Amino acid sequence: MIKKILGILKDDGECVYKELPNGMKMRIEDFDLWYGKTQALKSVNMNIKKNKVTAIIGPSGCGKSTLIRSLNRMNDTIPSVRTEGQIWLDGYDIYDDTADCVDIRRKIGMVFQKPNPFPFSIADNIYYGCQVNGMKVDKDEVVKRCLKQAAILDEISDRLGDNALSLSGGQQQRLCIARALAIEPDVLLMDEPCSALDPIATAKIEDLIHELKKDYTVVIVTHNMQQAARVSDYTAYMYLGELIEFGKTKQIFENPKEESTEKYITGRFG
Repeated sequence: MIKKILGILKDDGECVYKELPNGMKMRIEDFDLWYGKTQALKSVNMNIKKNKVTAIIGPSGCGKSTLIRSLNRMNDTIPSVRTEGQIWLDGYDIYDDTADCVDIRRKIGMVFQKPNPFPFSIADNIYYGCQVNGMKVDKDEVVKRCLKQAAILDEISDRLGDNALSLSGGQQQRLCIARALAIEPDVLLMDEPCSALDPIATAKIEDLIHELKKDYTVVIVTHNMQQAARVSDYTAYMYLGELIEFGKTKQIFENPKEESTEKYITGRFG
């Protein structure tokens, strides 16, 4: 037992430590999830490597979003949800009873399908998470650093006092990515971040993902298989709540081991 693991445990907590293989950031082990009596995830096992992009693909309703929301315990906000199994972050089980969900979500940030900027200034959007979490940082430095990381600073550097809702859809999504980066997460989750964007804005987000993996571990849910092939290093294919196949993206798309994966990749079902 390890006493008070900085960042993911409550002050009086204890947690079992389990060393993960070299280069692994997160590990999902025998993970099940139910919405009431309906089982949405069935014994999922998957490794997420550090500073890599992992894509989760599969037909609608297969459990993609449920799985990615499980990685930072967002599903805990749904009263009917029940889980079994472990999800390890840097060797610590985030589903341990002593784990602090607030700190978990600081370490594992999330960007949603639809851009959701707050209805105040661009700069205040970025700084908001720092304020809420009591982070003592220089506002101007954080705002400029995160907007630069999100590849949007040059476009809006003279508009930081403007309402964030005045930005285009693609700019709003990159602003939301910058906002997620402001609280200095280790992992960045993206749940279909380009589904509401046009091709030009989508290309900018994809280029951004390539840059972000230099500093962050990225997990992305996408219904666009071409996008998964372009941006990810590893791909997980899910169907009916089960992880059917997981491996390097090139192998999954060019030489899948499972017939179900091949049918989905080639468009024969799903």
